[in-house]
Amino acid sequence: MQYIDLTQTFVSEMPVFPGDPKPTLQQVAFLEKDSFNDHMLSTAMHVGTHMDAPLHMIDGGKKIDELDIHNFFGSGVLIDARGKATVDSTVLEGVDIPEGAVVLIFTGFGSKFHDSEYFEKSPAVTEDFAQAMVTHKVKIVGMDTSGPDHDQPWPTHKVLLGSGITILENLCNLDKLTDIKDFEVIALPAKLQADAAPTRVVAKIIK
Repeated sequence: MQYIDLTQTFVSEMPVFPGDPKPTLQQVAFLEKDSFNDHMLSTAMHVGTHMDAPLHMIDGGKKIDELDIHNFFGSGVLIDARGKATVDSTVLEGVDIPEGAVVLIFTGFGSKFHDSEYFEKSPAVTEDFAQAMVTHKVKIVGMDTSGPDHDQPWPTHKVLLGSGITILENLCNLDKLTDIKDFEVIALPAKLQADAAPTRVVAKIIK
C-alpha cells in the first residue's frame, strides 16, 4: 500500500498568515545533560497544515474535539486549479464528486510555503465553489494555500463551515496525486477543545 504525506513539516521558523502570532518550537531538555530529549511548542492553531472546525467562523459551531471521527476519512477528489487567479465552480466541470468525498484543490502554491508570494498571490476560492461543495455533501475541502479566502468577511469559510464541511489549509505534495485515479484521504487533527488543530494529512493510494 502506498501513502503520500500531504502535511507541511512544522519547523522552528514557520511562516504564518500576516498578522498572526509566530510560533516557537525549541528544545528544552537534552540527552547529554538531562538524560532525555524534550521539545516545547507554542503556537496558534492556524499554523502549518491544520483543520478548521465550524467554531472558527460560526457562532456556536463545533470544536475540533466534537467532530465525528468518521469525518476524518473519505474518498479523495483532486481539483487541478493551477494557473487560476480564482478558484470557482468552472473547475468542477466534468469532475465526479461523490457524497462524503474529501476535495483537494491543487494550485501549485504548496511548494512556495516558505516564500512571501505564498500569502500574497495565492488564489482565493469563490462562494459558488463552496456552494457546489455543499450541494455535493462533501466532508472536507482542502487546499495547498493558506485558506479559501483571505480577508473579512470570509464568505467562503462561512459557507463551508456553516454547512459542517471542515477545511484543510497549507497542504503540500498535491502534485503527486495528479496521475492517481483512486485515493483515500486520512486527516487526523489533534483532539483539542479549540476551533482548529494541527493535522496530519495522508493520501492512501488505492490504484
